[in-house]
Amino acid sequence: MRWERLFADLEGQLEGQARAERDAEIADRVRRERAAITLLERFALARGSRVEVVIGTGERVVGVVDDLGSDWVLLADGQGRPLLVPLTTMLGVTGLPARVADPGVSRRFGLGIALRALSRDRAVVTVTDVRGGQASGTIDGVGADALDLAEHARDEPGRSAAVRRRRTVPFSAVALVRGH
Repeated sequence: MRWERLFADLEGQLEGQARAERDAEIADRVRRERAAITLLERFALARGSRVEVVIGTGERVVGVVDDLGSDWVLLADGQGRPLLVPLTTMLGVTGLPARVADPGVSRRFGLGIALRALSRDRAVVTVTDVRGGQASGTIDGVGADALDLAEHARDEPGRSAAVRRRRTVPFSAVALVRGH
């Protein structure tokens, strides 16, 4: 009888040790998988969900995740207006899920191509720079690392007579592009 209790106790200890090792391995796998998750993948899973993004200026931008590219996220604000936010200007995000979606759900093109599409569309935008400065107008052209903005009133078309000045903004200074 004494040996049976001794063996049962030994078996219990071995089962406990095996369970602890298995739990530690599972926790380590979860940590490794989570370490490989990108911010963009988390935005992909949040598509259609409301998030709050703090950009480099300190401004809080709230919207529904509508689209995303290789280095940008498109949100729709409460009035359905588009907000193009480069990932590099984000200081924090509230409302993202912890799990990820298939990483192939984002667009493959970067900020430059998205800005070129806005230029081609002649969309009136307000560009907020990383220091909080704002300029409204039409994107006239987009280079490899900067955009040219023809500044004019938001309610006027970007015709020559309405353009007050032309501003070149490096991509690294773009914190937010707001559609109207």
